[in-house]
Amino acid sequence: MLPMRTFRIPRLVITGSGSSVQVAQEIRKLKVKKGLIVTDQILVKLGLLDGIKWSLQQNSVPFAVFDGIFSEPTTDLVEVGLKAYRDGECDFLLAVGGGSVIDAAKAIAVMATNAGSIVDYQGSGKIPKEGRPLIAIPTTAGTGSEVTPFTIVTDTRRNVKMLIGSPFLMPEIAVVDPSLTLSMPPNITAATGIDALTHAIEAYVSRKAQPLTDIFCLSAIRLISGNLRRAWAIGKAIEARESTMLGALQAGIAFANSSVALVHGMARPIGAYFHVAHGASNATLLSVVMEFSLSGNPTRYSHIAQAMGEDITGLSELQAAQKGVAAVKRLIKDIKVPSLRELGVDREKLMKLAPQMAEDAIASGSPGNSPREATKEEIVELYRVAYES
Repeated sequence: MLPMRTFRIPRLVITGSGSSVQVAQEIRKLKVKKGLIVTDQILVKLGLLDGIKWSLQQNSVPFAVFDGIFSEPTTDLVEVGLKAYRDGECDFLLAVGGGSVIDAAKAIAVMATNAGSIVDYQGSGKIPKEGRPLIAIPTTAGTGSEVTPFTIVTDTRRNVKMLIGSPFLMPEIAVVDPSLTLSMPPNITAATGIDALTHAIEAYVSRKAQPLTDIFCLSAIRLISGNLRRAWAIGKAIEARESTMLGALQAGIAFANSSVALVHGMARPIGAYFHVAHGASNATLLSVVMEFSLSGNPTRYSHIAQAMGEDITGLSELQAAQKGVAAVKRLIKDIKVPSLRELGVDREKLMKLAPQMAEDAIASGSPGNSPREATKEEIVELYRVAYES
């Protein structure tokens, strides 16, 4: 008998190249008055918001712009964004950007209706009131934040990356427009693509996996592994961009409903202590953690190898699972994802902090979803192996 599971997605998901210019028509149905566009200055300079702003103007939807997201969201940025929301007398938010922008907008949306600080809501299910409506338009194919009820915000006082989960953080509408990713540079394409692949792999092997998420996971693994190299090498290859972004969307839906595991638990402390982008942190850990974990569920890891196009005919499940690890390593090498050393992480500092990082990882809860649970000492060793790989 299957255990009871819940499955959440935004009320509306719109996909397809050019779909972002249709957003104003959907916003009008929400019966809201004025929006705050949350974004970053680079996207504004690139002109990626021009079509969206034109759509809003053509449909008489007033808006203000907050383009102050310049890093992964922090408590300070959330406060500044909340002030811009209130000063602009807005009543909904429109996030246009990568995962950092969408995560920041989620935090602003719930703080617009809830008391205190975003720090008060660290953890799961602690936000008491529904936030203001949020429409999320991603410009990267990676985080899946447009379809998840989570946000990650760094508490600058404690230097802690807070994972906050609540149904109230789920965007009202997600608009996934691959044409907005055509200007993504190769390094961002690589990091966000591996981030999405990690979501799909971890959601599939998670102890909270369920039949609905399995479908999304395996499809996402096929789409991302089969198209990421071309999207990285030829930025304007729209078919590869479309497939990669669809895979990232599916991976986001999957992990939103079955959770992530050890890779993400270990990646967050790397970001907090060394200021490495989340996708890059995942990429440095993925194959190492897979090798450690595959004995916990070789059947599922063999399915991953098959989804990545590996020929597993005549192999045992463990041998097939190992081919999946090798396929991930080749993909990461082919798209030149940097190692921890190349990202500027100092080995001595890493190993000194590793015990605390391992405790932080375990405290996040994600490692408990892994098919093979890791002790604090094993996580410290995995950090060492990841650095030296």
